[in-house]
Amino acid sequence: MEALCHGGGIVQALNTHVYGNGSQTLVLAHGFGSDQTVWHFLIPFLACYFKVVVFDLVFSPNVDPKLYDPERYDSNFGAYAEDLLCLLDRLNVNKTVYLGHSMSAMVGCIASIQRPHLFQHLILLGGSPRYLNTTRYNGGFTRAELDAFFNQLDQNFSNWVLSFAPIAIGVKDTSAIAEFENSLGRMAPKIAVSVARTVFLSDLRRILPQVVVPSSIIQSRKDFVVPKTVAFYMKKRLGGPARVKILNTEGHFPQLTVYPLLLKVLKRFLHIT
Repeated sequence: MEALCHGGGIVQALNTHVYGNGSQTLVLAHGFGSDQTVWHFLIPFLACYFKVVVFDLVFSPNVDPKLYDPERYDSNFGAYAEDLLCLLDRLNVNKTVYLGHSMSAMVGCIASIQRPHLFQHLILLGGSPRYLNTTRYNGGFTRAELDAFFNQLDQNFSNWVLSFAPIAIGVKDTSAIAEFENSLGRMAPKIAVSVARTVFLSDLRRILPQVVVPSSIIQSRKDFVVPKTVAFYMKKRLGGPARVKILNTEGHFPQLTVYPLLLKVLKRFLHIT
């Protein structure tokens, strides 16, 4: 963390960009295997109303791989939350709306527990506190399925990318599949394996009651990565006001595949008239 935070270097290291001149800040944080370009359909509209902050998480292929410290980032999402808070401090952000996709939904939750007054509203897109099934909880995967998943990733990374990208996108959208394949395939394989294990073996259910910031949960009707039931599980257990919107679509990347529908929902949640 010291290397990223020292002297404001984190802003440049994570390729931070700010769009728009709105008085209110909106942070967009991407998930595993993608980078800040995953928001390219949304930014032109949102920048008309907000100061939009986008950045690359430390595992992104656009970030110097030397900054990814397995010992720091392997244990849980706490280090990612520290990076987020450090970045916002360096940008002098003292109040923000936060939209986190996939793993970044939970990163935002952790950061909001540490600094609740920094966050006005959490928008959790395709997030999950746990991906493994357990007693009375459907996370979407058995341990055997995840072990096979990790093994394929480890043994033949390029083939895994070609098989996983279409499944994650979830619809026959060749452009979206190509975008995700590109960002996922440019990850350093060892970093990809490390991040995948951290994400898919995580269990952050216990922190949900500590999240008191108002939250809006957005989930696709059918998503290979996160079952629809997880959205309602989170709503029930979050410690602050929470609501759920199920998008009538499939796949884990609505910001690429049905962005007009997602924008329609975001306009309502962000009070854009």
